[in-house]
Amino acid sequence: SMKLCMIGNRGHNSYVWAGLARLPQVRVVGISPGTPEDDVAPLQATCDSLGHAPVVFADYRQMLDQLRPDVVSVCGPFELHAEMSAEALRRGIHVFCEKPVALTLTQLADLRAAYETSRAAFQGWYANGLHFGAMMGLRYDPAFYTAWRAVQEGAVGAVRLINAQKSYKLGRRDAYYRDRATYGGTIPWVGVHAIDWIAWFSGAAFESVYATHSTQFNHDNGDLEVSALCHFTLHGEIFASASIDYLRPSTAHTHGDDRVRVMGTEGAIEVRDGAVYLINGETDGEVVLPVACERQVFQDFVEHVEGKTTALLGADEVFAVTEACLLARQSADEGQVVHRIGES
Repeated sequence: SMKLCMIGNRGHNSYVWAGLARLPQVRVVGISPGTPEDDVAPLQATCDSLGHAPVVFADYRQMLDQLRPDVVSVCGPFELHAEMSAEALRRGIHVFCEKPVALTLTQLADLRAAYETSRAAFQGWYANGLHFGAMMGLRYDPAFYTAWRAVQEGAVGAVRLINAQKSYKLGRRDAYYRDRATYGGTIPWVGVHAIDWIAWFSGAAFESVYATHSTQFNHDNGDLEVSALCHFTLHGEIFASASIDYLRPSTAHTHGDDRVRVMGTEGAIEVRDGAVYLINGETDGEVVLPVACERQVFQDFVEHVEGKTTALLGADEVFAVTEACLLARQSADEGQVVHRIGES
């Protein structure tokens, strides 16, 4: 059996609930709001409905010390993701953290240091070592996973150009989205998925970025940017763009319009509307690939911890993508190209 503690209720705890349905060996033993302002009642209600009976703690550190869980999920305030994750890692606890895992480069450096130190300290304790994963669950979306598998198998040859898109409805947002200090910005919050696809499909390291973003027409949502565009150069002169917005009309039939287009030396593959379209030298037009993904993000995380598999997303990738997001945000704030990705 495996003990799970949950911190906070801001973000994608739904990934945990969906995973638990496939993981009878995992029990939720403790929950904490992570901060006095947050209400833990919805978290408790869901746990109760699923047959778990967690103890509620006001102080998440006390919960970690007293219950000594194997795994913790972190969905607290965005600005505390890095600190909460580091606290758990230092105790030898595997961490499944909401994205972005840090809101500043300093937070990211501190988190990375805590991970490296803890990984060394607890070496040999676990089959796959101490694991740090993020809720970047769109790698597990059937269409994106199918397209990635096809690219891995050489369907488009060498990847040269990627266009990724994240378009969301703005809807009603909690107050913390209106303040950069507690939201972090739209490039790290929404764009992280598109930037992760770029890293994932290319398999290449980020080298530089030029980005822009705007708060215009954000319906009095303070610092929240509703449109952003990023141009990345990756190793090997691979180029990629990320288009990010909250401009999707409320009448649209889905909350998001997620797309990726990968151009290679031997063909092109596109994901749009949940379908995958491939054209290459062996096809005389667009072939629609059957989409499937047998893996679920939290299940994959736990099975990695158990040594049964290697997770689709590793800690080093999480750190690299988060850094790319934060440096893209910096570029957009300053209006300048940032050349030092991967050097910090």
